[in-house]
Amino acid sequence: MSGFAITRGDIFGGITAGIVALPLCLAFGVASGLGPGAGLYGGIVLGIVAALLGGTPVQISGPTAPMTLIAASVVAANTSSSGEVQLAPVVGIFCLAGALQVLFGIARLGNYIRFLPYPAISGLMTGIGIIIIIQQIFPIVGLPSPSSNPVEILKSFGALAQGARLDAFLLAAATVAISFLLPRFLSAVPPSLVALILLTGIAVAFGLSAPTIGDIPRGLPDFVLPGLNIADFKFSFIAAFQLAFLGAIDALTTSLVTDNMTKTHHDSNRELIGQGTGNIGAALFGGIPGAGAFVRTAINVRAGGRHRSSGVIHGLFLLAVLLGLSSVVRYIPHAVLSGILVSAGLSIIDYRSLAHLFRAPRGDTWVMLIVVVLTIFTDLITAVGTGAVLASLIFMTKIARTMEQNTTLTLVEDELWQDELELPDELKQRLLIKHVNGPLFFGFVYAFRRIAERAMDGKMLVLRMERVTYMDQSGIYALQDVLVDLEGAGLKVFVIGLPQDQIDQLEAMHIVPTVLSEEDFFQNFDEFKQRLPEIVEELSRTSGAGRPIKTIES
Repeated sequence: MSGFAITRGDIFGGITAGIVALPLCLAFGVASGLGPGAGLYGGIVLGIVAALLGGTPVQISGPTAPMTLIAASVVAANTSSSGEVQLAPVVGIFCLAGALQVLFGIARLGNYIRFLPYPAISGLMTGIGIIIIIQQIFPIVGLPSPSSNPVEILKSFGALAQGARLDAFLLAAATVAISFLLPRFLSAVPPSLVALILLTGIAVAFGLSAPTIGDIPRGLPDFVLPGLNIADFKFSFIAAFQLAFLGAIDALTTSLVTDNMTKTHHDSNRELIGQGTGNIGAALFGGIPGAGAFVRTAINVRAGGRHRSSGVIHGLFLLAVLLGLSSVVRYIPHAVLSGILVSAGLSIIDYRSLAHLFRAPRGDTWVMLIVVVLTIFTDLITAVGTGAVLASLIFMTKIARTMEQNTTLTLVEDELWQDELELPDELKQRLLIKHVNGPLFFGFVYAFRRIAERAMDGKMLVLRMERVTYMDQSGIYALQDVLVDLEGAGLKVFVIGLPQDQIDQLEAMHIVPTVLSEEDFFQNFDEFKQRLPEIVEELSRTSGAGRPIKTIES
């Protein structure tokens, strides 16, 4: 699966994916502000390089709607009042974004990005879809957009009455209709390509005067030297980080879905390195950045693509179009590409989450809605970061509450584990056993201390921690404080079943041997039972009789 073999399926898959990618590359290039050629350059270079170097062999990479959204803001920020784009800083930011993705891969961050909470990702994609649609409000009626900022566009809504063109609107509406209706009747043909060819032909045949995309450069793209505006480096870095982070999410999400389709396992970190290298290459040749594209990848797999060669063939197909059909592309109406972008925006919105808005857990719903609003009115990194933090806090709170609710204090023996029921009655008189289950993290500190306070009247406490899966720093400190309090109250504490790596943590933080000695730890309950008579005899000499056995579940 991961080799560079070329099969018949790879040829069909690559060409089919290229056909689907063609109108999207043109549309995203126009939307970026750099023109349709930039979209093709990005699709060609990123598509080939990511296929060769990435960690998902069948992935088709190229310009995507989320990446184009950020790229457009970068271009707008480097465009003079006369409309001239300062290409060097734009290319510099795109290259920096690619370099950051490569660093993400080297640092093995790909292993963690996939753990972002679903409500945050859902809100991000829904917000991006809404922004893309808003940005096309003016182009679908044949007018230039007054801004790339969605808020400014909505403020200028009244200007639509001045110069709106009916022919442009009809072309855009027909494009959206074809994009969503054609697959119901003819799923084998890419709807965006049908709309592009059919409606361009109609516009030319009937002499419609709707604005067209005009000439695109012929032949191979020129090499562009990057540059960064040091005076505004903060903006450059933030924009590059947004591109890198969003591209990583986009690519790795597609990789996960692709794994399910091909029954394989991708290499997340290698994929980030391939995507980053491809985006650097695309930028140096005047292309816009992109990421792994799910629809194009799925079409490649369904058509038989199984090797890296399918992605390379997709890029070569786009190159052939650039070299051979550039004179025809100039007749494509802007409104048709705007319709394709509106369709892309509509397809990005997470309708499944919206449909379950009032049935999903309330916390998840609020996270999604907050991320949608922040995506539209602030920036993507703020939106995702806020969403991830909120979702994590909600999760921690739920876990802590669940642990508190499961905490019981009982004298009934059927609450004991089987190996505890086998203890002799005379030994049971001296023990209080506490079962600690699940992760011991900062969200459980309060509950853990409460449990400890309820155990203070015992003489010998046994902490059974075989089922503790994780302890964070706050959990370790809470355990330390509780142990100090219990020891100070004359309660002897023994720990059973704590994994060795967590004991090593306690030693590294000097909890062992300052609070507990190594002799207070036992690998299992059987080992503890063997030493229990000796321990009880020792304690009897110093503390007298104890209380009956109790258990606490947490």
